[in-house]
Formats: sequence, C-alpha cells, structure tokens
Amino acid sequence: MTHASQHQETAAPDPETLTTEDGETLAYHHLPGGEPGILFCGGFMSDMTGTKAMALEAFARDRGQAFTRFDYRGHGRSSGAFRDGTIGKWKADALAVLDRMTTGRVVVVGSSMGGWIALLLALARPDRVAGLVGVAAAPDFTEDLMWAEFDGEVRRTLETERVYLEPSEYSDEPYTITMDLIEDGRHHLIMRGPIPIHAPVRLLHGMRDADVPHRLSVLLAERLETDDVQVHLVKDGDHRLSTERDLRLLADAVAELSAA
Repeated sequence: MTHASQHQETAAPDPETLTTEDGETLAYHHLPGGEPGILFCGGFMSDMTGTKAMALEAFARDRGQAFTRFDYRGHGRSSGAFRDGTIGKWKADALAVLDRMTTGRVVVVGSSMGGWIALLLALARPDRVAGLVGVAAAPDFTEDLMWAEFDGEVRRTLETERVYLEPSEYSDEPYTITMDLIEDGRHHLIMRGPIPIHAPVRLLHGMRDADVPHRLSVLLAERLETDDVQVHLVKDGDHRLSTERDLRLLADAVAELSAA
C-alpha cells in the first residue's frame, strides 16, 4: 500500500502550528468560515499541499465554508521522524486538530490512509462528524495491504530489524515501514465486523488503483452501519484521483454532505 499526492507548492503563507500533548508540533492551515467545516486528512507519506487538499481549500473559500488541512507528525512541515509514526499517533494528531482547531460539525475528507484516519475520527467523535468522504480509502491497510502481502523475506526483515525500506513509485525516497507501524495498526483495525458509524458516507475510488483495490470501498460500504453510503467508482481512475474530473466528483460529494 503506497500513497503520495501531487504537490503544487505556491507562494503560500507559512502554516500555523499547534503542540500535541506529547510535545510534537503539528503544522496546519485553517480557513475560517461557515459550518459545517471541512477537515482534510492526507495519506501515508503525503502532506497538506497536495492537489486534493488545495482544490478543496479553494472550493471552501468560494463557498465561505471553514476548511482545515494539516500535516501528521513526521509529514510535511510538522515535527518528528516519519519512521516513528503509527496509526495511533496519526489518529491522535488528527483528533488534536479536530478538537482544537475546528468548531461545530465537520465533514471529514480522507485520502488513502487518511480515509482510515477519518473513520477513526468518526468513531471517536460521532457528535462532531457530519459526514465522511473517502478517496481511495484504505482502512486496515497495514494489516491487509502490507503485512498480508509481504513475502517471508520481508516479514523476517521486519521481525528482526524492525524496519523495511520499500521502493516507492511516487518518490526517490523509499517508504519506511516499521514493525511498530504494523503492530500498532492491529489496535485500530475496523474492517473485521460492523462499523458503528451513522453519519452519511461517500466513497470515491478509481478502478485502476494499483495501491488500494477498489473492492475495499465496496466492502467498507457493506461494513458501515449507516444506510446513507454511496460508492462512486471511476473506471479509468488511479490511486490519486486528482484529475479535474476527479476533483469535481470530490467537490460534489463534499457539497452534498455539507447540505445534508
């Protein structure tokens, strides 16, 4: 399971920062506006300057809607080393941003790993989450798309050295996969049974996604207890879903849940 976003750095203001309870510094951008706000959770080894995050910020600005994007620890402009990160720590980072930087009801948008984080937020703060949009959402990826897919040699490397460097097709930098990531992920698995989320959910997934199979979104729709779930499959869509057409689909999904 891999993920990276396309970057479109512009002459943007420096991010604000907040300090977590365990002393990490999280970088974020918050656009004040009306409710429900929009919170964007990025992917594994991605950051808050990706195409989808920036397109949603422009969308929110046009609508006068609050919008927040941030970098998990070990990502982008936030402190910490990527290799020290785990699903539990990144969930805590997202909760810190939700609790301290947003108000009222929020539509949470999660890309790839961010889809798992978004689902964990909805479970932790059901009163705050007005709706969820997953883009190539990857719940349980550490177990089902990493550990289950690794061959014996990779598993042995992880078990003995506690770290494995996986080549990335998105970057010259390999993905640093640690045994801590795998082991911690097992405490946050949600796809093993019904998922008690009752907010409306929209799942967008490309059928040519080479990293997260689109069938995962169909399975997720079945697992969610809410009846208000729609899965939008894009036949020629890849993992990023960042074409202009894809971004319109994303904006339409967010607009629909914002109006609900």
